[in-house]
Amino acid sequence: MSATTTLAPPARIGKAAVGALGILAVATGALESVVTPTLPLLQRDLGMSPAEGALLSIVLLVTGALVTPVAGRFGDRHGGKRVLIRLMAVVSTGGLVSSLAPNLPVLLLGQVLQGAMVGALPLSFILVREHLPAGESKVAIGVVSGLFVAGGMAGTLSAGPVAEGLSRHWMFALPTIAVAVATVLVNTLMPEDAPRRPDGSRVDWPGLILLSGTLVTLMLVLALAPDAGAQPLALGVLVLVLAGLGTAWVRVERRAASPMVDPRMLARPAVWKSCVLTFVICAGTSVPVYLLPQLFAVSADEYGFGASATEIGLYLLPGAVAASLAGPISGMGARR
Repeated sequence: MSATTTLAPPARIGKAAVGALGILAVATGALESVVTPTLPLLQRDLGMSPAEGALLSIVLLVTGALVTPVAGRFGDRHGGKRVLIRLMAVVSTGGLVSSLAPNLPVLLLGQVLQGAMVGALPLSFILVREHLPAGESKVAIGVVSGLFVAGGMAGTLSAGPVAEGLSRHWMFALPTIAVAVATVLVNTLMPEDAPRRPDGSRVDWPGLILLSGTLVTLMLVLALAPDAGAQPLALGVLVLVLAGLGTAWVRVERRAASPMVDPRMLARPAVWKSCVLTFVICAGTSVPVYLLPQLFAVSADEYGFGASATEIGLYLLPGAVAASLAGPISGMGARR
């Protein structure tokens, strides 16, 4: 017998498995997007300040920034499907917490847990690439990403009517139920994938902890910045803590054997230019996503439009439509 063991090629998936990933993308996209059009309603209902509203609008993405690299490492070690299913269990728990939240702190906790969905989408792409030929996988990835944005469009349109017709609790509960159902479908239809690097891919826990502290402190600085005149000492202390955590994180990452973010790689022109471009694009789109609902909600007697949550969703629809079309088109373009 040969001493070399040949691994069987991964099982080819059919349209049903890709469809299950697409349904999951729609459900998570809907759950991710319900806060944006209803942010003025949530601010009134929970008595939030504008700074707290901004914090609520970004906390999910901050969690996603921490979860994504860890999800990739665990996907290498334990298999993408297994990690994806567990992440979606966390997302479902977060949606349940958000739907039952009586106040802002509990709602923030729910959004933190929902942030795990940001790490789930790349795992879906990995599964598609592993189980489909290169040409088909590019189109499938484009379809899944487009459906995620389409789910966001559905959430943007439905959040206002659900929140105004039922309650803000149901606008979280309904997409959470859809996420749970889609997760069961993925678990049933998607074949298991073998770990790619079962003995490696160590998680850089010190780097992750320091990065978490840095991002949390940055959020607190941004939340206090509008009231800097009232609390200058607290803001100054937070800025110093932020600088200390950021410096410590860079030093730890430079010395780590398997860093979560490799500073040496970030020094390469191709990488840092891509990072700068991504930051500019994300900042450029995030600012209007937060400001537009605020402007639409301001009374028409002043400088706004006096729009309801339902009308805000309609005003945001054109951008969501354009984004939903961009995913499949980019996939077909990459294949050509």
